[in-house]
Amino acid sequence: METPAQRSKRILSKTLPNQGERVNSAKVIRGEGLHKTYYLGRTELHVLRGVSVTIDPGGLVAITGASGSGKSTLLHVLSGLDVPQRGQVYYNNEPLFEPEGVRQIPVGRDADGAAIDRSGPVQAHGVSRAALRDFEARRNEMRNKRFGFVFQFYHLLPEFDVLENVMLPHMVGSTTAGWLNGRAAAETRALSLLERVGLKERLKHRPNELSGGERQRVSIARALMNEPDILFADEPTGNLDGKTGRAIFDLLQELNTAGQTIVMVTHDRELAREAERTIHLVDGQMETTA
Repeated sequence: METPAQRSKRILSKTLPNQGERVNSAKVIRGEGLHKTYYLGRTELHVLRGVSVTIDPGGLVAITGASGSGKSTLLHVLSGLDVPQRGQVYYNNEPLFEPEGVRQIPVGRDADGAAIDRSGPVQAHGVSRAALRDFEARRNEMRNKRFGFVFQFYHLLPEFDVLENVMLPHMVGSTTAGWLNGRAAAETRALSLLERVGLKERLKHRPNELSGGERQRVSIARALMNEPDILFADEPTGNLDGKTGRAIFDLLQELNTAGQTIVMVTHDRELAREAERTIHLVDGQMETTA
């Protein structure tokens, strides 16, 4: 039986000929011609303007640029958190997004604060709604099992303790039976991760009982729970003082040295210089890659 990923690739190969054939399967992730526009009332904000980028396995990549240059948007599109109007992202040679013109794209909010979606007619492209749901199902799976996320403001659940927050990705990605059967193994892995990030003594603490640096360490452990291929970090040191931020970056470097692929948005030039590679954005376009 055809899987959602196989069906997604087959549909895309018919609607966007030859794009999939150009991707080098040795690369972990690749974005081609990415465009992203947000609408604020009648104002159009062009955030990404034809960005193409490849992330190699095992790398530590820093995305830099001034505020509003498109750093976080690029990371969100590469990781499937946001949808581009044009262009495609390939993960291990498989497309993440639907054909252009039929994508459900949240692009902004109207004057009353309601979300605005823009998409083309499905039937005009010969793509069924069931097929489009396969793309979304695959992105959900990628975000849970293949990608890990670390954010500037942690996004820990306040009603959960440290151990429960770290176990959350495994819980979300499991059926009820799977969670009950696999909980012991998941707890063992979570405990190992918390020891790795230096928090084995804080297992039963709630997020409001932790410092900023400790919260970020919890979020890193949570991001690693399902053994992701790529760790996406959006300003992981941006909410921390210099010393604590340095410690968090050192931890990310240790993970990278152990083989973890990391893509990190940062405004800190000193930290960016220590990355294996830097992607610098200016007005939604790549200016330099070092």
